[in-house]
Amino acid sequence: MTNYKILFLDIDGTILKPDDTIEETTKQAVIEAKNKGITVFLATGRPLHEISDIAKELNIHSYIGYNGAYAIHENKDIFKTPMSKSTVDSFVNIANKKEHEFVLYTHEKNIFSNLENEVVKEFIEAFHLHKNNHFSEEFLNQILGITLIKLKENEQNLYETKEPSIHLSQVNVDGLRHCYDVIRDNVNKGIAVQHILELLNIPKENAIAFGDGMNDKEMLSVVGEGFAMGNAHPDLFQYAKHKTTSVNDSGIYNGLKTLGIIN
Repeated sequence: MTNYKILFLDIDGTILKPDDTIEETTKQAVIEAKNKGITVFLATGRPLHEISDIAKELNIHSYIGYNGAYAIHENKDIFKTPMSKSTVDSFVNIANKKEHEFVLYTHEKNIFSNLENEVVKEFIEAFHLHKNNHFSEEFLNQILGITLIKLKENEQNLYETKEPSIHLSQVNVDGLRHCYDVIRDNVNKGIAVQHILELLNIPKENAIAFGDGMNDKEMLSVVGEGFAMGNAHPDLFQYAKHKTTSVNDSGIYNGLKTLGIIN
């Protein structure tokens, strides 16, 4: 069996089920992986200031947040890469012009275009966001990530043509298909994973990752064992070496079992 050293786990749709609970088999999978000496990272598009309850429940202390813009290993910062102020300002202007909503993430706060909008309220409820502020230009040079809300079909092109080094990734959560994470070509989960593997001197062959959304495609592509969940976005499977069962059917547990990590 390969000597696996590190495991990267997406949160929504991978660890968290649609009802916001974590299967007991997922908790057991994390315990057994750690007992085998495997370092476990949460790797999410979420802001890190909003995942402490999940991290505590799974006893995990290493994270990639904001789709790769900020990483922590054993509670110590590894890197932090804010977006350029000009890009953030440009996207805010487009959103305002087209009557889209947005949330900008700093390392401490979620900055929303309009906290009173019903679609925004649904987004906040879906992700249990608590540290929410109204938009102010004073935050523009502190932004680690953006999610655009209330986009119609093909409107992502408005942003992607403005910044060719950026693409939009549809949020893979039921009821929020009009929401898109802003992903930078040079700042994403895959780049973050590569940096961590280099820092910890771990070959990619000894790394495992699980994900379900298109913001996971780079991460699944750069590890030796990439797993797409059974409930994954249909376009994600081509980037994964393996397909496992769904988040509702012990996907992480069953995937690790195929690798011999779980007996």
